[in-house]
Amino acid sequence: MARRDITGAVDFDYLEQFAAGDSQVIDEVLELFQEQAAMWSPMLEARVDGWRDAVHTVKGAARGVGAHALGEACERAELEGAQALPAVHGALDAALFDIAAYRHEKALRSLKG
Repeated sequence: MARRDITGAVDFDYLEQFAAGDSQVIDEVLELFQEQAAMWSPMLEARVDGWRDAVHTVKGAARGVGAHALGEACERAELEGAQALPAVHGALDAALFDIAAYRHEKALRSLKG
């Protein structure tokens, strides 16, 4: 997995500009997003009472890291209801894939020097 595997689900240029190019901040933000996603995912189910709160939380976090499609999917779920949750899961998976590829590429570069 490397930067070439990034699908565009996360706008890393946006994140890098937002973090003023501070790679440590970027890494911490992405790591936190990944950790929180593990908690959010089970809550993004129609049978879970707090799914709307979870969707709202994910929307804000997604927009903060540049995962615009995820933020939009969350906004649709807020407006359309639980039938839009599968799109949220798909967009979350895509964002997590891109984040993993970005962080992997960054780790490879750090090994080279």
